[in-house]
Amino acid sequence: MSREQTGPAGFARDPDEFEAFYRRHVDAVTRFLARRVDDPHTVADLTAEVFLAVLDSAHTYRPDRGSEIAWLYGVARNTVLAQRRRTARELRATSRIAGRRLLDADDIARLEERVDAESPARLALEAMADLPEGDRALLELVAVDGLSPAEAAAALGIRQGTARVRLHRARRQIQRFPGVVEMIGGTK
Repeated sequence: MSREQTGPAGFARDPDEFEAFYRRHVDAVTRFLARRVDDPHTVADLTAEVFLAVLDSAHTYRPDRGSEIAWLYGVARNTVLAQRRRTARELRATSRIAGRRLLDADDIARLEERVDAESPARLALEAMADLPEGDRALLELVAVDGLSPAEAAAALGIRQGTARVRLHRARRQIQRFPGVVEMIGGTK
């Protein structure tokens, strides 16, 4: 069977046949893309993408539906449309951050200081991890976040009396972590 008879479907079995197909059509594909894209680097990238897509979709070529070049232009057109969709997504993403101040060295230094300053609180939160959920949530709000027991009770939707009992129980359970006990205010 000649290469015109097997067409693109034969590429998977014969690299020489793909090379011949590429050489026959690379100029036409490059011109097709250059008419639609004004950046030479993008044209080169898209040309490569087209021929990679040809390898992946060679089995879809049907000679009774048109010539190789017509099918190839369809692949190229789909490749250009995909590139335009990617570009549009990138522009939308860029526009979302446009106008927002990016972090400079001073911002990063301040954030690092904040992270360092909060390390005792992270230790306290780790120490509280084994407490029952209700007790832990209350102790976190009071000891780490600085709310009063009444404010913590309101935040959790519980009565103040229940909050005092849970807070006492949580502080008693946390006694095994002496450094944390000092940080959260002992066993009040």
